[in-house]
Amino acid sequence: MSIFDIFKQIEKEHTPQGPVEFIIVGLGNPGTKYENTRHNMGFMAIDTLAEKVGADIKKLRFKSLTAEATVGGKKVLLMKPTTFMNNSGEAVVEALNFYKLSTEKLLVLYDDISLDVGKMRIRTKGSAGGHNGIKSIIYLTGSDVFPRIKMGVGQKPNKDYDLADWVLGHFPKEQGEALEQVFANAAAAAELIVSGKTTDAMNKYN
Repeated sequence: MSIFDIFKQIEKEHTPQGPVEFIIVGLGNPGTKYENTRHNMGFMAIDTLAEKVGADIKKLRFKSLTAEATVGGKKVLLMKPTTFMNNSGEAVVEALNFYKLSTEKLLVLYDDISLDVGKMRIRTKGSAGGHNGIKSIIYLTGSDVFPRIKMGVGQKPNKDYDLADWVLGHFPKEQGEALEQVFANAAAAAELIVSGKTTDAMNKYN
């Protein structure tokens, strides 16, 4: 066997086989202007998950950067919509329709201003809670029944502070360690949820 054949065999072993069974979406805004902002928590969390499972989210499909990977023993599609936050549902609907999956096979990772930095909350359904990305997904799928992992960015400093300025702002350096931990927890929780152990994930990380 040549070295080329060996590399092909290794690649085949690490490429997930069969149809996509689950879709994991990290919400955020595309472009360098928005990198590492509070509103891009979903992007950062799904990048952590992708690194953990050896995937590279770079293939453009369904108005998103995507990658196929094995997560929780199942073949999944990892997605980072390129539609901007307010239209995230457009990307999600395209992917769900293509793979003929229900919203119960959709996991969404995103930021939440009602939680402190370092905290996360897992829910199996619910309203948008004022989050425009989730609002778009619920509106275009017609369902609020899908698991989601909400990660805290903290509340704005005072009631007069512009909300858009807050969520599009950057985290201070001293929060870096807490962010790394919550991204690692979100990745671990995602694996449990995809494998059908949502209650375990909620008990461990909520």
